[in-house]
Amino acid sequence: MASPEISKVSWGTMKVEGKVYKDCKVWPGGSRTWNWRETGTDHYPGVQPTDIEEVVKKGVKTLVIGRGMSEALQVPAKTLEYIRAQGVDPLVFQTEKAVKEYNLLVSQGVKVGGVFHSTC
Repeated sequence: MASPEISKVSWGTMKVEGKVYKDCKVWPGGSRTWNWRETGTDHYPGVQPTDIEEVVKKGVKTLVIGRGMSEALQVPAKTLEYIRAQGVDPLVFQTEKAVKEYNLLVSQGVKVGGVFHSTC
């Protein structure tokens, strides 16, 4: 099962397989809204292991994290350690760069997942 391509990214909007999100999670075969309220996430301290656990459990080999257009969303060391402990390679970028990298990996057939913040 392939990871879906992200067809559009702009401030406050991401489009995946015809679905429009503000923040989203993607994995081989699917995508959904990334609702920060589910885990109490905020820009600081940032992405928590519980935010990415769902995507990691989908069997991805690489996880791309988009920190926002201005990179306001933090990614603490404990989150990167969790990802690596699951045998997954984390990649962290400004969101537009993260989407480009994610889509490149999709085009190469990599089992890639991601979590993306589309504003700040």
